[in-house]
Amino acid sequence: MQQDSTRKKSIIGSIDWLTILLYLILLAMGWMSICGASYDYGSSVSLLDLSTRSGMQVVWIGTAVLLGAIILLLDDRMFDTFAYIIYAALMVLLLVTPFLARDIKGSHSWIKIGSFSLQSAEFAKFATSLAIAKFMSSYGFQLQGSLKNFAICFLIIALPMGLIVMQRETGSALVYTSFFLMLYREGMPGSILFAGVSAVIYFVVGIRFAEDMVIGDTTSLGVFAVETLIMVFVIGMIVVYCSPSALTSNRPSGEARNAGQAYRSTLLITTLLCLGGMMIAALVSKYIYPFDVTMVQGALLGIAIVYLVYTAIASHIIRYFYIALFAIGSLGFFFSAHTILYKVLEPHQQKRVLVLLGLQDDPKGTGYNVIQAQIAIGSGGLEGKGFLNGTQTKLKYVPEQATDFIFCTVGEEQGFIGSTAVLVLFLIMLLRIIHVAERQPYAFGRVYGYCVFSILLFHLLINVGMVLGLMPVIGIPLPFFSYGGSSLWGFTLLLFIFLRIDAGRNRLQH
Repeated sequence: MQQDSTRKKSIIGSIDWLTILLYLILLAMGWMSICGASYDYGSSVSLLDLSTRSGMQVVWIGTAVLLGAIILLLDDRMFDTFAYIIYAALMVLLLVTPFLARDIKGSHSWIKIGSFSLQSAEFAKFATSLAIAKFMSSYGFQLQGSLKNFAICFLIIALPMGLIVMQRETGSALVYTSFFLMLYREGMPGSILFAGVSAVIYFVVGIRFAEDMVIGDTTSLGVFAVETLIMVFVIGMIVVYCSPSALTSNRPSGEARNAGQAYRSTLLITTLLCLGGMMIAALVSKYIYPFDVTMVQGALLGIAIVYLVYTAIASHIIRYFYIALFAIGSLGFFFSAHTILYKVLEPHQQKRVLVLLGLQDDPKGTGYNVIQAQIAIGSGGLEGKGFLNGTQTKLKYVPEQATDFIFCTVGEEQGFIGSTAVLVLFLIMLLRIIHVAERQPYAFGRVYGYCVFSILLFHLLINVGMVLGLMPVIGIPLPFFSYGGSSLWGFTLLLFIFLRIDAGRNRLQH
C-alpha cells in the first residue's frame, strides 16, 4: 500500500502541469470564441443552453478534460505495449468509414452514432504517432542510412493518408505530412526535407507564372523560373554535399585528392553548362532569333544529369548520383504539377488554389470565406470590439466561423492584442512540448512528443494562414478552439498521452 501511494505521488509530481495549464487556458479562450461566433443579437437563450453551440462545447470540453484525467491515471507502459494494436484498430475504422458515413458536402468522413457524429480521421493522428514511435524505438533502429527503416516509417504515415483521401478529406490527409518534421529530428537527411520544400516552390511558381511570357514573349516565366531554380539547386547541392570538406574526412590521401579533383571539375562544368548555356540561349532568343528558352534549359539539365551520373560512376562518389536523382525528380514533379492541379484535386480544391495564387477572382464563391474573415479580423483593430460585440461574426458573414474560421472571431472581438496573445500561448505550448520531448529517457517518448509538436504546429500554421489568406482553404480545425467533439477529443488524446508518457520518465528511480 505504501509503495502504491509513493508511486502515485511520484507520478503526480512528474506531470507537466504547465502544459495542462496552457491547455485549460486555450480551452477557455476557445469557448469564448465559439460563444462569439454562435451568439445571436437579442437572443434570450443562455450561452450554456445545450441547444446552442456554446452550450454543447461545454459538454465537449468537460468530456475532454475527463478523458485527459483518465489517461493520466493509466499506466504509461500500455501505450508502448498496445501501440500497434491501437494503430491497426484505427486503420480498420478509417477503412470502413466511407461505407458507414453519410455524404456531408462531398465528404464521407463522419460516422453518426445516435445524435452525435464522430470523425475517425481526428483519432488516427494519435494512433499513427504511437505506431511510428513504437517502431522507431525498437532495438537497433537507425533512420539515417537505412532505406528499409525509412520506407517502413513512410508506409506507417502513408497508410492513414491514403485511407483519409478515400473519405474525400484531403485537408485532414495533408496533416500527416507534418510527421516529416519529426523524422528530420530523428535523423532523416535534410535533403529530403529540402526536396519537399522545393516541390512546393516549383508548384507555386510554375502554376502562378505559367501564362506570363518573357524574353521576347516566347518563353513561359513559370517554366523558365522553375528550371533556373533546379539548376541553382543542383549547383548548390554539389557545393554543400560534394566539396572536399564534406567528402575527404576519413579518406586515404589518394582518394581525397581524386574526390577534390572530381568536385572542382564537376562544379565548373555544371555551372558553365547550366547557367552559362542558359544565359547564352536567353541572349540569342532576345536579340537574334526568338525561340522558347525553356527547351534549351531542359536539354542542358538533361546533359547535366548524364554528366553527374558519369561522375558518380567514375569517382565512386554516390552523392553525385543522388543529386542527379534530385534533378530528375524535380523535373518530373514540375511537369506533372498541371496534372496534379487539374486531374487529382477536386474542382473546389482547384478553385481554392487558383484563387490563392491570384489566377482567379471569385469574391462570391471560393474566395468569399477568406475575404469575409479578413474583413472581420481587420475590423477588430488593436483592442477588438469586445466579447459578443463582433458585427461580422454576429451577422453570420463568415461561413464556418465556429469551426475552420474560428480565428476570425478572435481577431474581431479581441483585436490584434488578443490574437497575438493566442498565438503566443500556442508558441509557449509548442516550445514546452519540445522541452518535454527532449528530456525523455527513451526514444519512444521523444519520438511521440515530436509527433505531437509537428501535428499541432501544422494545424496552427495552416488554419491561421488560411484565415489570413496566406494558405489555401483546406478545412482543418484550430486546436482547442474550433467547435466540435471529434477534434477536441483527438487533440486531447494526442497531448495527454504524451503527458502521461512523460510522467513515467522517472519510474526507474522509485
